[in-house]
Amino acid sequence: MAGMADLTVSLSFLLGIVVFSEVARRTVLYLFPNRNWIIYALELISTFQLCACTHELKLLAEIGGLEPRIALTLTFLISVVHGLSFRGAICNPTGALEQLYLGTLMRRCALTRISCQLIAAEAARRVMPHAWALALSDLHAQHSLTGFSCTNSPVNAPLPQAAAVELGCAFVMHTAAFNAEKVEEKYRVPAMAAVITILVYAALAFSIQFVCPGNSFAEYSFVYWIGPILGMTGSLLLSDKVIPAISGKSTIPKHSNRLETKKMK
Repeated sequence: MAGMADLTVSLSFLLGIVVFSEVARRTVLYLFPNRNWIIYALELISTFQLCACTHELKLLAEIGGLEPRIALTLTFLISVVHGLSFRGAICNPTGALEQLYLGTLMRRCALTRISCQLIAAEAARRVMPHAWALALSDLHAQHSLTGFSCTNSPVNAPLPQAAAVELGCAFVMHTAAFNAEKVEEKYRVPAMAAVITILVYAALAFSIQFVCPGNSFAEYSFVYWIGPILGMTGSLLLSDKVIPAISGKSTIPKHSNRLETKKMK
């Protein structure tokens, strides 16, 4: 069980990751204002922030045995922080594919964003062990002794069932995002953070898994990539095809940043 000292160190790590990322974002925006490629730099930085923070939260919850109520509270708070600091970054491959479908991103821009996300996710996976190796807490020291790996597969159900769960989470998440603009602006970020907290949803799941035995990379891809992509696709079809066919009116909101996004294609 994670003690108060472990929790304090982990909270300091989370704060350090966010501060470092925010300084990097502000520096890039200050040094290179009005550059078309700036969104890709923000995508790299923000996705790194998302994945690095998720690594630490995963360590607290799964190895530190953090109480569920504290884990959910931290998930909600860090989701709010992410939502307020990402500055237009998507940080999610299915989100980029969704915007490609909606026409708010060109193909090259969407593929470049996804590439940035995967690079940043891999960077976070490589950087965090070096931070844990400092052994600033008993939890980090314990994790270092295991070689930063876990002993059991995180997929604790038959693969089709596990993929179905991810599909359902993705469907709910993207459907909520479609309707976010109906919520008063000041409540949008907390509302989406609440949805994320409930689902404990992670689109870049390949980055947040420690090296675990029991399943192959292809099986993890089936659960954590194919499931969310199918869920996103189902949400798009429901909102863009099924409901309009029944009601005669599309439920997909017009994105306020459409013109801004097109400038960056």
